[in-house]
Amino acid sequence: MPGTGFETLVVASGNAGKLRELGALLRPLGFCIKPQSDWAVPAAEENAQTFVENALLKARHAARLTGCAAIADDSGLVVPALGGVPGIRSARYAGLDASDADNNRKLLESMAALSGAERQAFFYCAMVFLRTHDDPVPIIACAHWWGEITDAPRGRGGFGYDPLFRVPGEGCTSAELDAEAKNRLSHRGQAARQLRSMLAAGREWQGAGA
Repeated sequence: MPGTGFETLVVASGNAGKLRELGALLRPLGFCIKPQSDWAVPAAEENAQTFVENALLKARHAARLTGCAAIADDSGLVVPALGGVPGIRSARYAGLDASDADNNRKLLESMAALSGAERQAFFYCAMVFLRTHDDPVPIIACAHWWGEITDAPRGRGGFGYDPLFRVPGEGCTSAELDAEAKNRLSHRGQAARQLRSMLAAGREWQGAGA
């Protein structure tokens, strides 16, 4: 958003798939969007109990170490029939160094005895924008994307649990959607559009005296 003084926007993530999606979703904002790796920013410790709190942690960490406005999202898959897991530990469901394939395999094993409505799940995204690391009024957007878990991976696109997430009305998994369709439907796409609308409306620049 040229002219605001916040032309550079750092994306607080080291996840290549997430960086690719966020780059496409945030480009209309008019910022110069850069990953935190351009400043060699290490990953923040995600030790909060909610998606929103983790997103705030990551955005503050990146903004503090770069001196730039920052955006972060914390996303995950929630399976109600499993009590909400993988949840905020979606990336570490099968262990600290687990791969996407490891996490997918563990989820399928955990759901082996579930059928029908028990296989319903949703992706959740909390997206946070901070002007500075100590911004007292962060912009926060949240969104859900409901679907169901398949009994085997399908598709080569996306990342994370995409190969297991069957999209309602599409006849395919998230990993089988093209990038444009996924960004239109997904939790991250929905949250990004909410955030873009708030920024475009100028709400992000309203201070205490506004």
